[in-house]
Amino acid sequence: MHILQVSTSDLGGGGAEGSAWRLFQAYRTLGHQSWLAVGTKRSSDENVLVLPNNQKISSWSRFWWKSGNALLPQHLKQPGVEEFRSLIQNFPVHPERLARSAFGSEDFDFPGSRSLLNLTPHRPDILHCHNLHGNYFDLRVLPELSTQIPIIINLRDAWLLSGHCAHSFDCERWKTGCGKCPDLSIPNSIHRDATAYNWRRKKKIFSRSRVFVTTPSQWLMDMVEQSMLAPAIIEMRVIPNGVDLSIFQPADRSKVRAALGLPEDVHIVLFAANGIRANIWKDYATMRRAIKLVSEKMADGKLLFLALGENAPDERVGNSIIHFVPHQSDMRMVARYYQAADLYIHAARADTFPNTILEALACGIPVIATAVGGIPEQIHEGKTGFLTPLGDASAMAGAIWRLLEDPDLRKKMGDAAIREVNEKFSLDLQVKRFLSWYEEIISNWK
Repeated sequence: MHILQVSTSDLGGGGAEGSAWRLFQAYRTLGHQSWLAVGTKRSSDENVLVLPNNQKISSWSRFWWKSGNALLPQHLKQPGVEEFRSLIQNFPVHPERLARSAFGSEDFDFPGSRSLLNLTPHRPDILHCHNLHGNYFDLRVLPELSTQIPIIINLRDAWLLSGHCAHSFDCERWKTGCGKCPDLSIPNSIHRDATAYNWRRKKKIFSRSRVFVTTPSQWLMDMVEQSMLAPAIIEMRVIPNGVDLSIFQPADRSKVRAALGLPEDVHIVLFAANGIRANIWKDYATMRRAIKLVSEKMADGKLLFLALGENAPDERVGNSIIHFVPHQSDMRMVARYYQAADLYIHAARADTFPNTILEALACGIPVIATAVGGIPEQIHEGKTGFLTPLGDASAMAGAIWRLLEDPDLRKKMGDAAIREVNEKFSLDLQVKRFLSWYEEIISNWK
C-alpha cells in the first residue's frame, strides 16, 4: 500500500506525534510505501515531507517562522509560550493572521495543505491524519480531499469537536455550539470568545466532508458520536495506542538503578509528562499531596518520587524527595526510568489515552491513576493497578501505600500488566489493526 500520514511534527513532539512516527516507521519496515507529511520537520528522513505553507515568504519571515517552531516543545511547559510563538511567527508573515487571532478566530490559513497529494512520488492509497491543530493544516481542504482519497481522522483530543479547546473538562457546550466559553485559556487558547463562530465554521466544513474516524479510547469516541463531526463519518473504530515492546519491557531493577545512579534501598514512585508542574492536563498538586501523605508513614525517608519531564531542583516533601528529571528524547532511556521504579502514578485532570501508562505497564510496574477520560480503559482495576477519584490525594496515597507495603502484590500486578499489554496494547497489534482497516477501506472506496 501507499500510505500518507499527516502530523504536526515528526520527532520531539507529544503522544500523537510519537504515535504517527512509530506507525510511519512500522509500515515501511513491513514493505509498504510510507510517508509522513508534517508542519515541522526535525529528522533527516527523506520520506518525511514538509507541507509547503511558507514557500513564498521572505528569508526574514522564514527565520521567524523557524524560531517559533523551536518553541513548540515548550508550549505546555510555560504559560504564554504559545501566544509568543504565534506573535513572532505571524506578524512578519501575515499581519492579517494576527488580526484574526485578536478576535479569537482559529487560523486555517495554511495553503500547503492544498498540495498534500502532490508531495509524494506516487499517489497515496489512503490519507491518515493525526492532530490537525498546531498551526500547520487548513481544515477547509477536507471536503475536496475527501472526494479524492479516503481520509482517516485520528483524534487524540477533542479540538475538532469544539470552538477552541483540546479538552473541555466539565463544559459540554461543544455539543450545542459553544459560545460564552467559561475558559478561553485552555489550549488551544484564544484571546476573545469567538468559540461559537469557530464551532459553526468546523460544522460547515464537516457537513461537506466524508471521513473515517478513529480514536484510541471509547471515551473519546462517545464524544465524537455526540458532536458536529458525527454526520461526516462513514465508519469509526476505536484502535488503542500501541507500545513498542522491544523498548518497553521488564529489566533487572537493581542493575537499572545502578546505571542511572539511583539508590537501591528506597521505594521509587515515578510520573512522566512534559512540563509536569505547569501541564494543564495533569494534576501535579494531587500527586505531591499524595506523596507527602505516604512519606509521613515512612519515618526512614526512603521514598523517592521521580518526576520525569522537567528540569528543576530537587524538592523535599515531608520525609521524601521529589527529584526532577529533564525530558528524555531517547525512548530507551525513558524505559530505564520505568524499569527502575516500584510503581507509576498518573494524576490527571483530562487525558484521552496516555502512552505513559501503557509504557509503565509494559515494563511490569503497577499503575495508580485518576479515573478520568480514557484511563479506565487502560488499567484493569485491582489486577494491573488502581483507579482513584479526580483530585483525591488521600485515595491515591492509600493505593501507593498498599502497593509499597506489599511486594508480592506489586509483583503479581506487574506480571499481569505485562500480559495485558502484550494481549491488547502492543505496537504490532496497533499496526495490524490499522493495516487491516486500510485494506477494507481501499477495497470499498468509490
